[in-house]
Amino acid sequence: MMSASIPAAEVAATPPLAHDLPALAEAIVRWGRELGFQEIGIADTDLSADEQRLLDWLDAGRHGAMDYMARHGTRRSRPAALVTGTVRVISARLDYFPGDARDANEVLALPNHAYIARYALGRDYHKVLRAKLQALAERMRDAVGDFGYRVFTDSAPVMEVALAAKAGLGWRGKHTLLLTRERGSWFFLGEIYTDLPLPVTPARTNHCGTCTSCIDICPTGAIVAPYQLDARRCISYLTIEHPGAIPESLRPLIGNRVYGCDDCQLSCPWNRFAQPTAEPDFAVRHGLDNTELVKLFAWTNEEFDLRLQGSPIRRIGYERWLRNLAVGLGNAPSSAEVVAALEARADDPSLLVREHVAWALGRHRRYIDDAGSTGDGVISDEKQPTS
Repeated sequence: MMSASIPAAEVAATPPLAHDLPALAEAIVRWGRELGFQEIGIADTDLSADEQRLLDWLDAGRHGAMDYMARHGTRRSRPAALVTGTVRVISARLDYFPGDARDANEVLALPNHAYIARYALGRDYHKVLRAKLQALAERMRDAVGDFGYRVFTDSAPVMEVALAAKAGLGWRGKHTLLLTRERGSWFFLGEIYTDLPLPVTPARTNHCGTCTSCIDICPTGAIVAPYQLDARRCISYLTIEHPGAIPESLRPLIGNRVYGCDDCQLSCPWNRFAQPTAEPDFAVRHGLDNTELVKLFAWTNEEFDLRLQGSPIRRIGYERWLRNLAVGLGNAPSSAEVVAALEARADDPSLLVREHVAWALGRHRRYIDDAGSTGDGVISDEKQPTS
């Protein structure tokens, strides 16, 4: 719910910035930077062009099991239908790339290690962004008095990329993420819906050109065309949003990616200009940037809850966590250690986990049965699992 707007009878008693919206907009940008945001922009609420693309995407079924995407309908593309009175959206960008993390490509090249999307290596971004956005809104309230607003951090039906593009924070890349020439795409977005008719920020031009790096690199072919993503094939969707069994045909393509996927960002030329985050909450926790699959697979439910407290990973739950790790272990080089870890969960209480463990063991046992061990518990190179 929006708080009440300033009554007309009280306008004369309100602070000066309430009467000078251009000056207020400049102040919002300044306050945002003081709070740690790298950039602030302001957009109007006309998302009619993006609405049609959303409806076409839903009609094609590319949202997969994310039923909430269809359930909210046009409330996602019509801000005033979500929060009555909204006339502007303040969009904020916060860099998250952890400079202290092990090189992403190095981890992807280590099939016994777990790859976790860079955004999830630290504290849950929902809490960090919400606190900063709320602080920004309170600064605004101090300057203008009561006004209508609501803060969002990937927590409601909001078209954050479309709004950020309208607010001049960047352009939508071919991988469907927001891109900037100065910082690439390693950042979070958050919004403040407001009834203040602030001046809008000019939009930027698109600079993807003829580049198709993100499309070419996608392990599962989820970017089916420029600016078109089929979530049903996306590793981020499969390992985070998807509640059931991961399609067998896609499991070998997932490799060691156990929570999310960064390949399209890692391949993007604009990310050469990305800067490490200055936000301490996004620093790596619990060595998640450089941990072996078997060690994570050995965690108990209690260890999962304790070690991932305050992490965005925790929201997928222990069952999906084990499901994802089982796929990673199925794609790892065969060894006695890997097989033993899988066999230890062959009778897991979860049918979902048991099914993925059985698949993973099937990819290793045939080589063990055919070739046996090399004497040190490791299957020879020519007997590794293949896709």
